Amino acid sequence: MTVSLEVFNSATRSQAIAMLRPCLDVPRWCAALADGRPYGSVGDLVTTAESAASPFTLDEVDGALAQHPRIGERPTGSHAEARFSRAEQAGIGSPETAVAEAISEGNIAYEKRFGRVFLIRAAGRSASEILVALYERLGHTDDEELPVVAEQLRQIAVLRLKGLFES
Repeated sequence: MTVSLEVFNSATRSQAIAMLRPCLDVPRWCAALADGRPYGSVGDLVTTAESAASPFTLDEVDGALAQHPRIGERPTGSHAEARFSRAEQAGIGSPETAVAEAISEGNIAYEKRFGRVFLIRAAGRSASEILVALYERLGHTDDEELPVVAEQLRQIAVLRLKGLFES
């Protein structure tokens, strides 16, 4: 599903926020983008999205990740977030591969270490690149990891936003 910028600019505030939620369900981010309307171009909207609600709080990150699937576990269903996630993780490959199995094990180790799902912008990355990043980030402290997760969340949101508004 794509949305035209004209429709977004003319929507009510609550409609605009609802359009943005599949990209990133952080209320403060959605509100900042909705309240910044009208946008002259999708590029202007994306530029605003890149810095909106910065920095994300721990509660915002945890709230957004509550619905996020593990890397390598592609959600089923036809809702927008599931479609985005399946497309983003297309490079991971079959769950039976050794790399995919290692990612699955790393997901569990990450969740035990940090208490949240491992998040990385998977679009454009191979399974091997994701695995390397996962094990590198397992070496982070909580204070080092939070800004990394928040930045990955923002990158994913911006990619999804571009997909939402591109035809």
